[in-house]
Amino acid sequence: MDQIAVVGFGYWGKNLIRNMHNIGALRIICDSDAGREALVTESYPDVEFRTDYASVLEDSSIRAVAISTPAAMHFEMAKSALEAGKDVFVEKPLALTVEEGEQLIEMAAHRERILMVGHILRYHPAVIGLNELIASGELGRVQYLYSNRLSIGKIRTAENILWSFAPHDISVMLALLDEEPSMVSCQGGSYLNQQVADVTVSQFVFPSGVRAHIFVSWLHPFKEQRLVVVGSEKMAVFDDTAEEKLVLYPHKVEWKNRMPSAVKAEGEAVEIESAEPLRAECLHFLECIETRKQPTTDGIEGLRVLKVLEACQQSLQNDGALIEYSGAPAGDEPQYFVHTSACVDEPCEIGEGTRIWHFSHVLKNSKIGRNCTIGQNVSIGPGAIIGDGCKVQNNVSVYKGVILEDNVFCGPSCVFTNVFNPRSEIVRMHEVRETLVRKGATIGANATILCGHTIGEYAFIGAGAVVTGDVPDYALVYGNPAVRKGWMCRCGAQKLEFDEATMASCEACGLVYSRSDDRKSVSLVD
Repeated sequence: MDQIAVVGFGYWGKNLIRNMHNIGALRIICDSDAGREALVTESYPDVEFRTDYASVLEDSSIRAVAISTPAAMHFEMAKSALEAGKDVFVEKPLALTVEEGEQLIEMAAHRERILMVGHILRYHPAVIGLNELIASGELGRVQYLYSNRLSIGKIRTAENILWSFAPHDISVMLALLDEEPSMVSCQGGSYLNQQVADVTVSQFVFPSGVRAHIFVSWLHPFKEQRLVVVGSEKMAVFDDTAEEKLVLYPHKVEWKNRMPSAVKAEGEAVEIESAEPLRAECLHFLECIETRKQPTTDGIEGLRVLKVLEACQQSLQNDGALIEYSGAPAGDEPQYFVHTSACVDEPCEIGEGTRIWHFSHVLKNSKIGRNCTIGQNVSIGPGAIIGDGCKVQNNVSVYKGVILEDNVFCGPSCVFTNVFNPRSEIVRMHEVRETLVRKGATIGANATILCGHTIGEYAFIGAGAVVTGDVPDYALVYGNPAVRKGWMCRCGAQKLEFDEATMASCEACGLVYSRSDDRKSVSLVD
């Protein structure tokens, strides 16, 4: 499949060219510097060299272009390629403004072209392994994460360190947390060229309470590429310069007499696949070209990162001012994302920052709050109500009569009902019984919630449970029928241990709870 043209034979373009050539996909190398032709001919005698980008786009044998040029050229080159009917891979950042990024996404969708952004760390085996650790609950509740991307090496003058180094780590953090920040700030310094920052520290606050920072610099005495994730149970370190790329530390904090005490443990190397991330990224692009599936780092992902970068840049230019981040430029109407395969009927209300993924359907008169994640093959409504910050995982139907308050988690394939005694031949939609799921509750995978009941705040419904009655706040229930088996902290990390006492504290986060005399309810102690 030698149908790819790589544009740019510079610092990173050479790596992209090497991988595309080794895969057998490279047909043309394009670079405006004619002086590089001799080196290309020597290194890749079977590949054609051109200086005229327009001629590449006019070549009907070229199916896709990969753009590895200075960031200021990304938008115009990607735009021209999409207009020419080519699939496009563009190195980060997607563009230099949100408006440009949105225009590229719209063009790609209209022309049914693949648009992929080069966020290489998303294809790194260690990052994939780290994501699996978080998803499996191995780390417990993620509390804090930070990244250092430091070096003394290639220094740019056309773009600052924030736009050059930080996109990779922003992309990874957004993917690991599966949410976008609510607050952003950034400070930095320009030491070599006025108005071109050489060092920046960006800080983020996420709706879930997680905090993060990204420290980037090209004025550092040694190279460091490290991402640290601190969880309530364990901590993980991804160090791209180390032999053992991903190490798990089962450190934890124990609470004794309401005082925290660190319990240290030896690091454990996590076994990961040995593969070059850039090769995996190139193969993914080629697979998307053939299958027409959306890339993992598609234009929407590139735009998410671009919006965060813009907010950081705004803070940087205002001496580190705290920016309230909404995912949309100030003054715009609320924005949300709906995958091209999903369907939203009108009228509906969908909050800013909400994402609705593949093959999902939102029926009319439904209300979905801000910063929700609606997974694949989800059906909502008609007339269902979902609060802010909810996560509805794959294959869930939220029917009329179901109300989810803020920050509710619905696990994969969990089931809601809305008619108590349905018959196919008898219409009973006028007999819908309301189901209320209160703030912060978690419903496990494949659980079934019979209609007409209330799930209390921060209740925890175990996987596969069949709930046939009301569930108190903070209750842990499971089984068929579901029975209360204890009480859970609002952080979800630990079951509360009351024994014979009326008070209990969570060893993971330190919150204190009291139990009623009849042992049928629990409340948080202020």
